[in-house]
Amino acid sequence: MWVRSRFAISTPTGTINSMRLKTLCIAFLLVLPACASAQNVDQIIAKVLAARGGLAKMRAIHSERVSGKISFGDVSGPFVVELKRPLKMHMQLTIQNQTMVRVYDGQSQGWANNPFAGKMNPDAMTEDELKNITEESDFDGPLVDYKRKGNHVELVGKDKVNEKDVWRVKLTTKNGDVRFYLFDANSFHLLKWEGQRKYEGKELPVESYFSDYREVGGLKFAYAIDSGSSATDLTQKIRIEKIELNPELNDAEFTKPPTPPLPDAPAGPATTPTAPAKPPAS
Repeated sequence: MWVRSRFAISTPTGTINSMRLKTLCIAFLLVLPACASAQNVDQIIAKVLAARGGLAKMRAIHSERVSGKISFGDVSGPFVVELKRPLKMHMQLTIQNQTMVRVYDGQSQGWANNPFAGKMNPDAMTEDELKNITEESDFDGPLVDYKRKGNHVELVGKDKVNEKDVWRVKLTTKNGDVRFYLFDANSFHLLKWEGQRKYEGKELPVESYFSDYREVGGLKFAYAIDSGSSATDLTQKIRIEKIELNPELNDAEFTKPPTPPLPDAPAGPATTPTAPAKPPAS
């Protein structure tokens, strides 16, 4: 499942005040922590699974639809993300009458348009974009079965997030990318994610904060995700309004999308989104 508190609309983030939206990744990532030490990692994971609702319920989710509102500074709009095992993803968001769509077929192809940068056609994703979306579309996240996925995890130590005690866990992916997950030492919920997202050859720092955990179908999800380049620059805010588990999803939604229609002319001067990069996926 995503992050979802899992989610992992995972997200780079950014501000909305320039002529170019650099990157949008919804970070809803399903996250499962790994460990206080090598000898008790199984105990820690068992506690996390129990806090989330149990591995059996997680594995029983084969598709998911998440909808809500995303905001960048003073502008906001609706988004919908649909996921289907094993790795299919369809994301759509609309800001100021312009719609961005990102699609991954679950195998090797993805498409995206960026109307905020004047790119209306859903073009094939770049290598970096494919790398990001394959992480976002992973239902279980990189910490579940991390060895099988070629990832490495280690405990950095105790830390604080908003005065709460947390475990700081370092994940190094099989590609050498490093992310940090900060889990509440009492509830075992993800409170913070730290990492970088590559965009146009640049590594952009990203922090995401997860809160407002609610239960859906016996599983816990974070309904609020705030992201930015630092704790004082949280310029992307996601507020989930609805999570649907195991909806019927047509496989056609995960193929190349049609070219979006041209937007209506704005009534006045438009503020166009710009975003540094955002994380996500777990």
